Amino acid sequence: MNGPPSRCAKKAPGRGNNAAFGRTQGRVTYNSVMKLKFTKMHGAGNDFVVLDGYTQPVNLTPVQVRALADRHFGVGADQLLLVEKPTVAGVDFRYRIFNCDGGEVEHCGNGARCFVKFVRDSGLTDQRSVRVQVQKGTITLTMQENGEVLVDMGSPVFDPERVPFATKGLEGRREGADTLWPLDVSGTTRWISVVSMGNPHAVQVIDDVEAFPVLVEGPVIERHARFPQRVNAGFMQIVGRSEIKLRVYERGAGETLACGTGACAAVAAGIRRGLLDAPVLVHTHGGTLTITWDSTQADEPLLMAGPAATVFEGEIELPDSLADSQAA
Repeated sequence: MNGPPSRCAKKAPGRGNNAAFGRTQGRVTYNSVMKLKFTKMHGAGNDFVVLDGYTQPVNLTPVQVRALADRHFGVGADQLLLVEKPTVAGVDFRYRIFNCDGGEVEHCGNGARCFVKFVRDSGLTDQRSVRVQVQKGTITLTMQENGEVLVDMGSPVFDPERVPFATKGLEGRREGADTLWPLDVSGTTRWISVVSMGNPHAVQVIDDVEAFPVLVEGPVIERHARFPQRVNAGFMQIVGRSEIKLRVYERGAGETLACGTGACAAVAAGIRRGLLDAPVLVHTHGGTLTITWDSTQADEPLLMAGPAATVFEGEIELPDSLADSQAA
């Protein structure tokens, strides 16, 4: 499976294509620069800039996030992950995720695996299992003996109103325990499952993930008017009852090498439709994830196992006066 181009490979913020982190960008001069330590990580090729906001305050503007994620002028990443102290009782950390477009999102499964490796490697905890606060609830992350990370991804939600997905004027059709919904994609009707894994997903089954025009239909689905919060568009090829190939066009990031919540949403939809049996191997451009789910139990969480790796650590100078008004 060939890797996708990145939406984050864009010009840096500032005037024109000048370097994002120099003290002077075109006609804009920065008098103050903050030094920011970071760790570059990836989970099955889904890559991240991870920042320690637990021992020090980290407050970045959307433009600063975009600058860090820029693959030409910054560090380069699909998402930025921020480790913070929790704001609720009974959990160990707060886990925040920002897409490379600067927007904060609810969840990222591949990032969650990197999160637990980061807090352990950084000495923030010596526990193998940690509970972390995300935008919508809490999740449990466990470092296994084999080096892979097991993530309790929470229970899937199929109620369209809670995804959210606007069904007014549509007539769904039943397939197994799932309801498929017709979606007009540039004049073609695509039948989709809608799932929330804490973030919204639209999943469709296709014959060949490599031949399908993911980069054409993905952005259309992502911004479809029936998804008021936009959506992650998943394209699933059934290989066997316990194996799929998957590509995901992520909301705010474009197609990535892997998407943990997308893998969970696809497997949940496939099991509900009667097409899959858990555990399921999910082959992405970046690697293979294992998803387990007992759909017979009410509110049963999906479990995702996969790799997490540190690529390098570094420090970068980031203009602290970088603001949205300076974006091109």
